[in-house]
Amino acid sequence: MLRAGGRECPIHSYCLIFTHSRSVKKERQFKLTRYVALLLCTVSALSGTWSPVAAGRSCADTRQVYAEKGYSTSTAPLTQISGEHLRLCPQDYTCCSSQMEETLALQSERDFLKGIEDTSQFLLTTFTQRHRKFDEFFRELIDLSEKSMNQMFTKTYGWLFTQNAHVFQELFVELRRYYSGGSVSLTEVLSEFWSRLVERVFSLVNPQYQFSEDYLECVSKHAEQLQPFGDVPRKLRVQVSRAFIAARALAQGLATGRDIVNKASKLTPGSECVRALMRQWYCPLCRGMPSLRPCHSLCLNVIKGCLANQADLDTEWNNFIDALYQVSEKLEGPFNMELAADSISVKVSEAIMHMQENSVSISTKVFQGCGSPRPVPARSKRSPKEPGGNRRPFRTYSPEEKPTTAAGTNLDRLVTELKERLRPMRGFWVSLPHTICNDERMAADVTNEDRCWNGQTRGRYLPDVTGDGLVSQINNPEVEVDIARPDVRTRQLIMELRVATNKLRHAQTGQDPDFMDSEEGSGSGGGDRGERYSDDWPGYGPYSPPHNKPPRNPASSPGKPPRVRERNGSKWNRNNGHGRVKSATSGPAFASPPLLSLSVMVTVATMWR
Repeated sequence: MLRAGGRECPIHSYCLIFTHSRSVKKERQFKLTRYVALLLCTVSALSGTWSPVAAGRSCADTRQVYAEKGYSTSTAPLTQISGEHLRLCPQDYTCCSSQMEETLALQSERDFLKGIEDTSQFLLTTFTQRHRKFDEFFRELIDLSEKSMNQMFTKTYGWLFTQNAHVFQELFVELRRYYSGGSVSLTEVLSEFWSRLVERVFSLVNPQYQFSEDYLECVSKHAEQLQPFGDVPRKLRVQVSRAFIAARALAQGLATGRDIVNKASKLTPGSECVRALMRQWYCPLCRGMPSLRPCHSLCLNVIKGCLANQADLDTEWNNFIDALYQVSEKLEGPFNMELAADSISVKVSEAIMHMQENSVSISTKVFQGCGSPRPVPARSKRSPKEPGGNRRPFRTYSPEEKPTTAAGTNLDRLVTELKERLRPMRGFWVSLPHTICNDERMAADVTNEDRCWNGQTRGRYLPDVTGDGLVSQINNPEVEVDIARPDVRTRQLIMELRVATNKLRHAQTGQDPDFMDSEEGSGSGGGDRGERYSDDWPGYGPYSPPHNKPPRNPASSPGKPPRVRERNGSKWNRNNGHGRVKSATSGPAFASPPLLSLSVMVTVATMWR
């Protein structure tokens, strides 16, 4: 430090020390040189290159804020020092050492991630809680449906049901497996159930005959042509398939939403992002102005640059939210899971009743198509004292006996609550920078444009706010983003959203995309897509079925060709070792029985009843 004219001047300010010369010859030269030195000192001071006031400014406020964040102030200067050592903040006089700058850069990254976590917590909580509630509700509906069927069928059919309970148990096992995400075709599950049921009911309505495995297989093969249960199997298939497909799609969609949010909100900021975050949030602290917040536009540019890839989720995210909303509306209306679960035991009872009432004509057609069965030997006939001797006639339930739904839970309320939470989720990833910067702890108010940190000092931030998404960051003045290298993980999340949205959209039409080829026109999609039944779907606002729609007459529809059911290798394989009966396509046609056979069957059926 040198002195010129009574003032101390640093070396870089061009001040020079001159020794007083006793020589009169050099006196004039000395005065001129001193004048120039003083002039340079004055210019240097006015230009801000050196200021004794700035150099001595206290760092008490900075040290206090730094300590409040849990850091030691041992490396914090007491007064401002030269900022030549700074790598992120402007190299002016500063209250931050190199160690403090590194520490605050890491703190800015933590603050950024915490802001994303706090903002996305609403999404994560909603998806997690809604998934748990819907999943518990749907599983409870299935459990209660099976429990109601067991209780009521045991009460109604007694030993007959107990002896064949495994047929009904297997149905619910497969329904649970489908809902849980198993590779199960609902159409095949229900078709197998009716095939097994027709074999057992046919044996029960014809107790005077013995039926081999091959004979009963013939009966089940021709079930679609005979329609022993009337139109009930088709109606139940449509109702159950639509409801279960929609319920599973919604539960899986909520789980997918939870996972997407969890992955997208856990990001690793790049070095350029961290540099920009430090400059906007903690460089004012290093300048000794801890209360100064970054300008709102500066904050937007920084956060948009850091979240460029997340903003690219926006389109697929909105499609996903819309699909979730629409499926939930379907569950509230024509695809109501409560009604479908309730209807299983009711429809099964109606089907059994239908077969019993038409047992004479059905049995006669079967005997003509599959051959005459062998009568039960006299010594093998059941005694009236045996458990099966006091069988009760089949009947349907009275309204008060119908199965109950999940106690204390209402599907309409669950759907209403979900829809209220889905609405504000649209556009979440694009609006995330605005949400973060609207927080008064993160940035100055948008109206406070002149008294905010603009990245260098206090004042207005002049650059424009950049657009959303990766490509728009090419002109971002705050964060250098490589737009030629999209984030791989974000692309994977986009694909996951597309897959989930596709499943939800198919569920809206009652289709399962995993089985669309095998179920085309079967009720899970295709021909039955537009059908609604007043007995299945009571009035639900815009989804109420037309009241004047004439009932469908099965006889007027062309009969489907009998479906050959392949049992080998499946879970239903009997492996009885006997030769297989003729298929429906090559077997004899089921014609109207002769009058003599009809009279005999009427007599036998009457005796059994």
